[in-house]
Amino acid sequence: MQQRDQWGSRLGFILAAAGSAIGLGNIWRYPYVVYANGGGAFLIPYFFALITAGIPILLLEFGIGRFARGSAPLSLRRLSRRFEWLGWWQVLICFVITTYYVAIVAWSVSYFFYAFDLSWGENTEAFLYGSHLGLPEQALTEQGWQFGGMQWKVLLPMLAVWAGIYYVLYLGVQRGIERMSKWFIPLLLVMMIAFVIRAVTLPGAVGGLNHLFTPDFAKILPPLLGGNNPEWHSVWLAAYGQIFFSLSIAFAIMITYSSYMDRGQEVNNSGIIMAFSNSGFEYLAAIGVFAAIGFMAQATGVSVEEAARAGVGLAFVVFPQIINAFPAFNGLFGALFFLSLVIAGFSSLISIMEVIVAAFMDKFNMKRTTAVTRVVGVCALVSLLYATGSGVIILDIVDHFINSFGIVLSGLVEVLLFGWFFRLSVLREENNAVSDYSIGRWWDWMIKGVTPLVLLYMSFRNFELEFIQAYEGYPAHALITFGWTVVVLTLAAAIGIASRWGWPKQEVLRR
Repeated sequence: MQQRDQWGSRLGFILAAAGSAIGLGNIWRYPYVVYANGGGAFLIPYFFALITAGIPILLLEFGIGRFARGSAPLSLRRLSRRFEWLGWWQVLICFVITTYYVAIVAWSVSYFFYAFDLSWGENTEAFLYGSHLGLPEQALTEQGWQFGGMQWKVLLPMLAVWAGIYYVLYLGVQRGIERMSKWFIPLLLVMMIAFVIRAVTLPGAVGGLNHLFTPDFAKILPPLLGGNNPEWHSVWLAAYGQIFFSLSIAFAIMITYSSYMDRGQEVNNSGIIMAFSNSGFEYLAAIGVFAAIGFMAQATGVSVEEAARAGVGLAFVVFPQIINAFPAFNGLFGALFFLSLVIAGFSSLISIMEVIVAAFMDKFNMKRTTAVTRVVGVCALVSLLYATGSGVIILDIVDHFINSFGIVLSGLVEVLLFGWFFRLSVLREENNAVSDYSIGRWWDWMIKGVTPLVLLYMSFRNFELEFIQAYEGYPAHALITFGWTVVVLTLAAAIGIASRWGWPKQEVLRR
């Protein structure tokens, strides 16, 4: 049996875990979530969600990986044979995510080069969907699809990203992932600080920050307590959703990463540091993003409300407009912003890929080189779908469904299985034995009670909204093909893998 990789240091593990958590969503999703959900008042549900769900699940997954010493499927099987299928479900969710996430990183690579001469021009939306992505006018109709052919402006940078992924994973945990994280995460922080400093010194920046942070407590309170938002509970769900997705929990990443920890390595404080580092970076990004939006609003005469967007629109439509309006050094700060996206996306993509590689190494007793070659090859092949003209629409549908009905449901199953069908005290005591400080029984009750209730309600709301109206108005055949079918196939394939193939000898837990 080949010896399992380990992190070279505690710092290396923390930086790698932070690199996984700090992704594209921290830069383009979080600022808009704060703005749309009460501004400064959103801090209250955000930190409540962090304490009651984010950190408890993070420490749970650290404990699972460190205690069981395996990939997600192997670790869960070692704790209970009935849990293995959940590990494979999370692995296959990671597989789906990698195939489209790489496309967004590839767009960021292209925009890094576009920034130097502002190739996107004045109409940045037409450039994104036309010149860059090649979205056909009739890409999606009730009658069928027009895929629009392969788009070389997406394909070539995508292949470059896959080459980088292959190289880092081929080098292994310590020489590849840890070394990359020690360079990339400090560099990302320095670049984001530089961008924020420039953004907050622009004229109009204060207006954007006022819109972001002015507290609107009426949005987060129920009517009985003076609130004016009949959907006040949706704000609290948004806080839990942001914490859930931004910490990379419930889809096997932290189980896999913690399985490479040394037996005596500190756990609890490392989890706290990593969680608050992620939150700190989110707030730093929010300051820079809305300061820049405030500047653009003043420079172009539009309101902050009109300029503010979430997701792809913010990064690849609004920000090129902001960079166009910069009074000086447009290309430099444009390149700085998109290089930040590349680094954040690349480090997250590495962590998601490592989940799949580790699972196949354990299950089929593969050498790392073999597992990396096969996993990267298959993922790269499937990702070609997102390099077509209609790739951006397929991406939107798959991302929506795999997040709403894949990650959330797998997280719900995880906390239910460990909260009610496993002795949590075993993992808590294992973590406490090597940690700077101990966590108490409150942690058990977060996993048993609070988090399952929140995730159960989130799942109910997701299903309810899905059946009230079609997501983004897409036709039913597209939502069934790229949405529901993908979610169901990941679950069915997970159960099939867990029941069909056995394990080599390293299934036995060696402590």
